[in-house]
Order: sequence, then C-alpha cells, then structure tokens
Amino acid sequence: MPDELRIPISASVRHIHLSRAHVEALFGADHQLTRRSDLSQPGQFACEETVALVGPKRSIEKVRVLGPERAETQVEISRTDEFSLGIDAPIRPSGKLDGTPGLKLVGPAGEVELEQGVIQSARHIHMTPDDAARFGVSDRDWVMVRVGGERGIIFDDVLVRVSEKYALDMHLDTDEANAADLGPEAYGVLIKGATTVQPEPED
Repeated sequence: MPDELRIPISASVRHIHLSRAHVEALFGADHQLTRRSDLSQPGQFACEETVALVGPKRSIEKVRVLGPERAETQVEISRTDEFSLGIDAPIRPSGKLDGTPGLKLVGPAGEVELEQGVIQSARHIHMTPDDAARFGVSDRDWVMVRVGGERGIIFDDVLVRVSEKYALDMHLDTDEANAADLGPEAYGVLIKGATTVQPEPED
C-alpha cells in the first residue's frame, strides 16, 4: 500500500491536562510545567510532572501531565483504569466535559477535588487540510479504520479532526491498542463512513 494512504497510529497512555489554577494547586505557586519530550502533535509535550489519581476504590500513581496548560483540567483514562479507580467515565471527544465524573488529584504541593473532567477519549484521527483532501474526508466526519496483523481489527466510530495545527496520527487508548496487538510504527487504513451514526460534537 502506498505510504500516503497509511495512517500512523499512537497508543495514548492515561494522562492529564491541567489548568493554570490546578498546576499551582498541585505543584506550587507560579510553577511552570517542565517539558520532558515532544508528542506527535506540534506544540504538545509530555511533562516531567506526574500526579496521583484517587478514586473511590483505589489510586493510580505517577500519571503523566501533558502540556501546554489548558483552560480546563481533563483526565483521560482507559476502561481498565476506570475499573481500578471505581468510576464510570463516558467516551467523549476532547474538551466535552459536561456531565463527566471527577476524582481527587494529588501532587507534591497539594490536592484538588476535581468535580468533573474524567473521560475515555473518543478514538480520533488528527489531520491537516491536505491530509483530509487526500483521504477525501472533512473535519468531524466519522469513519472506520482497519488495522492488519494477527489480531487485525476494524475500529468503528473514529472521529476525524482537521486543522493546520495537526500532524497526521490516529489516537487510541491502551485498551484499544492492546486489543489489536499494536506495536511501534503501527498504521491503519481509512474506510469512509461508520456503521453507527454519532451526534456531531459541539464546538
């Protein structure tokens, strides 16, 4: 298959995006996030900082903070993480946090009782406008993506997000990636359309 028709796939491990107020509450006044490594999307980076997630059942330690800061704190976990924590988080596009559960965040300088913001991130593909033209899709389309290999699978209801700020990459959580036995340099093939109709996410 031509390389230009492949979509690289990344497994997104549990992580958290923090607001300025919560950065200071967890790490101290005027604290600035420390870049550890760049991520696939331009301007996005993993930080040296980590926090603990505390749920009704148990805690998950050393959850990586991703930068830069956001307007609202968002925690992204897998279904397996939910079972461990004892919460039930909905599948949502990033930023759609109304009606989501919260939990306690614990950092080296303090704690935050998060009222909402915990989600399973809806699987999605980041694309530039040129990528979208090549694949024949538009922002907010829902598509399927086929992954080959010994545990080949078709992922349904994959949200397409298009922006000049993006780089081509499909994001799955660790449960999804493990189900397909994905390794480094994994890729998928886009199939237009989805077998179920999803509501269009709001701005």
